[in-house]
Amino acid sequence: MPHLHIPLQSGSNRILKLMKRRYTQEFYQDKINLIKSKIPNISIGVDVITGFPTETEDDFLQTYNLLDRLEVSYLHVFTYSERENTLGASMESKVPQKIRNQRSRKLRALSDILKSKFIINNMDKRHKVLIESKDDEIVHGYTENYIKVKIMNKNLNVNELVSVRPIDQHSNYMVGTLE
Repeated sequence: MPHLHIPLQSGSNRILKLMKRRYTQEFYQDKINLIKSKIPNISIGVDVITGFPTETEDDFLQTYNLLDRLEVSYLHVFTYSERENTLGASMESKVPQKIRNQRSRKLRALSDILKSKFIINNMDKRHKVLIESKDDEIVHGYTENYIKVKIMNKNLNVNELVSVRPIDQHSNYMVGTLE
């Protein structure tokens, strides 16, 4: 299944160092680019945290801009929250909650754009879809590269694997018909 979930946390090398991560945004970008060169149609999800203590607007923009230029498919955005007995909880220069929330909203909006682009780029391909649920007239499933699909066919069964041709695209799913 061409789908990976690869945590980033931050696109700022300064923040990554404070988080005690053993990679840089350059290393991360190189790995994503390498994966995409080997498996162009892969879905890549990314974990990212906004509002880590001392995160500046520049740190946030480094994260945003990195994610905007990478060919990732969607983001899992987390707003930093203090946890007892962690390094971040003992750090000064907390980012105000209002700014944390604003930054999270911006990254979630970027995630919507990235997901929509990924779906659009997959509209000209045939997909294997695993049916996961069904309603009265529609079945729902996911492609091999983790795109949600709705199919207007009540005769399909859960756990059935079918070949689908996309016929319509929405912001977070595609509509398909049987091949």
